[in-house]
Amino acid sequence: MQIKNWISNSRVPALILAGGLAFAACNSAEQKVPMDWQSYSQDATIENKVDSLLSLMTLEEKIGQMTQFAGQGAVTGPEIGDEFKAYLEKGLVGSMFNVFGAKGLRQLQEQAMEKSRLRIPILFAADVIHGYETTFPMPLAESCSWDLELMEESARIAAEEATAAGISWTFAPMVDISRDARWGRVMEGAGEDPYFGSLVAKARVRGFQGIENYQDFAKPNTMLACTKHFAAYGAAEAGRDYNTVDISERTLREVYLPPYQATLEAGVATFMTAFNEVEGVPSTGNKYLYTDILREEWGFRGMVVTDYTAINEMMAHGYAVDLAQAAERAANAGIDMDMNGAAYAENLKGLVASGQVSETTINRAAARVLELKFLLGLFDDPFRYMDEERERTVIGKPEFLEAAHRGAQRSMVLLKNENNILPLAKDQAKKVALIGPMIQERMSLNGEWAIRGDRNKSVTLFEGLTQKYKGSKVKFNYAKGCDLLGQEGTKGFAEALRVARQSDVIIFGGGEDFNWSGEAASRTEIKLPAPQQDLLKALKKLGKPIVLVAVNGRPLNLSWEDENVDAILEAWYPGTMAGHAVADILSGDYNPSAKLTMTFPRNVGQIPIYYNHKNTGRPLDPNNWADYKSSYLDVPNSPLYPFGHGLSYTSYAYSDLEISQSSFAKGGKITASVKVKNTGKYDGEEIVQLYIHDQVASVTRPVKELKGFQKVRLKKGEEQTVKFEIDESTITFLGLDKQPTVEAGTFDLWIGASSADEQNHIQFTYQ
Repeated sequence: MQIKNWISNSRVPALILAGGLAFAACNSAEQKVPMDWQSYSQDATIENKVDSLLSLMTLEEKIGQMTQFAGQGAVTGPEIGDEFKAYLEKGLVGSMFNVFGAKGLRQLQEQAMEKSRLRIPILFAADVIHGYETTFPMPLAESCSWDLELMEESARIAAEEATAAGISWTFAPMVDISRDARWGRVMEGAGEDPYFGSLVAKARVRGFQGIENYQDFAKPNTMLACTKHFAAYGAAEAGRDYNTVDISERTLREVYLPPYQATLEAGVATFMTAFNEVEGVPSTGNKYLYTDILREEWGFRGMVVTDYTAINEMMAHGYAVDLAQAAERAANAGIDMDMNGAAYAENLKGLVASGQVSETTINRAAARVLELKFLLGLFDDPFRYMDEERERTVIGKPEFLEAAHRGAQRSMVLLKNENNILPLAKDQAKKVALIGPMIQERMSLNGEWAIRGDRNKSVTLFEGLTQKYKGSKVKFNYAKGCDLLGQEGTKGFAEALRVARQSDVIIFGGGEDFNWSGEAASRTEIKLPAPQQDLLKALKKLGKPIVLVAVNGRPLNLSWEDENVDAILEAWYPGTMAGHAVADILSGDYNPSAKLTMTFPRNVGQIPIYYNHKNTGRPLDPNNWADYKSSYLDVPNSPLYPFGHGLSYTSYAYSDLEISQSSFAKGGKITASVKVKNTGKYDGEEIVQLYIHDQVASVTRPVKELKGFQKVRLKKGEEQTVKFEIDESTITFLGLDKQPTVEAGTFDLWIGASSADEQNHIQFTYQ
């Protein structure tokens, strides 16, 4: 495309064409100033467009592209604060977030296009984490489905809805590995395992972006994904949000970095900085992370945005004396866009003048922002994402709600089911007491980061159960018993106990208020709130069977509940279709299949706890306890519920574990197989898991590492042989030099139902 035609089509004012900048010269390679940057697309035509536009821009306008501001919701639509309007009208805003709706976003885009000199469109963003209006289970819950296609589908639906409402950039996925249930943001990730987390990260990027290649970004239902939070944000000390991270480079590279790198392989377009520091340097000013690793080692060519005011916060870290120094350190570390801190807008021009930041650095950052706008087609049509008719017809489509329903079913984990108290058959006459604050709770079902999900439309447990059992022999009676936050004390206990005495079975709906999970929601006590536990203890004295349905955003300490109630269904925050999915499972219309992707501790004293830990020089043998071993005096070392745990209404038998040969060498491989049989009374799905352990290596290895899984559907009585291939990639690890290596040795291999399943074990060697 000729530069003149592109300029005309992109609405650059004709008066500039006639001015002293001499755009025609942009066609001449000899006269155009070369820009030192590497594009995401590596498309020469797009690079030429970006370079040409940069040649027309003032330094201040380039810095404007590096600036993102937050909008403010208003009754009649979104607006921008008065302090930022001047930036908008001068074309000094590259992106905005927290503004919603096609009509309102069009108004803001019109302001930018009509009043700014070069009429460069704004990029609108939002935290679309687990749905836009149709809300899916929170990401940790969804990961428990072990269904990568489902996770990709939910991200795609979220993108379909968000892009219909004007949003073309989401601040997701969060791919931080989480080993500490005190940290509230565990709800946003995929749990504790880097192998599994990497697969989930790829699936969610594919879903959000919806592209096969960069050219597909021009479609109006695609959006930019953003990998966050780089790096190791999930390793915050004491599980306290925003806190320091102090880990070895080996742990950083082996545990925390793989999911981030996996998103590059999936083509992610943007990255976000983390609030924490790594090796004494705040991430947002960390050149080692963003220049050395992300760009030079991994070859990332996209754009990097800070988290909210993260540049400003480097002063509180003690890494910058003032905002100017913070801006200088961020820019020189390779951070392209400042989220809502105005650090770049207020300081970069002066830093360039003083020589502390080069204009080449500014050009690179602005170019990365501009390229994304070209890829999204915003220069061809700044309003392509602001189609009110599409917004009306796409958001909340019936098939989206069906997908959310299916996702909720597949994400809930049956933790305990003593004496097969579940399912509660519809054809058996029973009086069932529905007790607890979560039975009719609606506001918390979507969890945190529900973005535009209407909490008033979420289906309560009461609604789902009464609809499911309507016309059946099961009769319900309800008593709240206590409130969710514990503010009402015990005043509802008497009524709850009265209802329970008249019933055959008690279903107790408990859990956490949604504000107790998510960002800035760390907790040192991860039990059910005291009034809920006290009510459960009172109900226990009645001698009735109790089913606990837990609605929460993190692994909880359910030690008392595990000992005292008959069944526990971990429902997490299930989203819009919560009540229907719970009813499906309790009734047996859906046979639960989900398994944990994050360990449940016995108490907070075990945290951090995770299955793929290292051994010690004095490991505890649980079958032969002795003094002076690595153990606790008051609880077992083992978790309450291990990684990979999850029950079904049917049962599965594993047998005949075999390997095709006992050893292999460089370039070879072996096949491991096991027979899995459905030995129960229901059809179901089983998540078959492969783990290995390198017995002796030049660097100590975890006691187990997940290396594969398959979700198999088996009818009752059906048997299937499940196979896994093991090759050098399966046993590769980082050697002493931090480089991938494979060493000769003996390896343990297990295929089973969870990380704690030791029954099907075999060994092989690599020579």
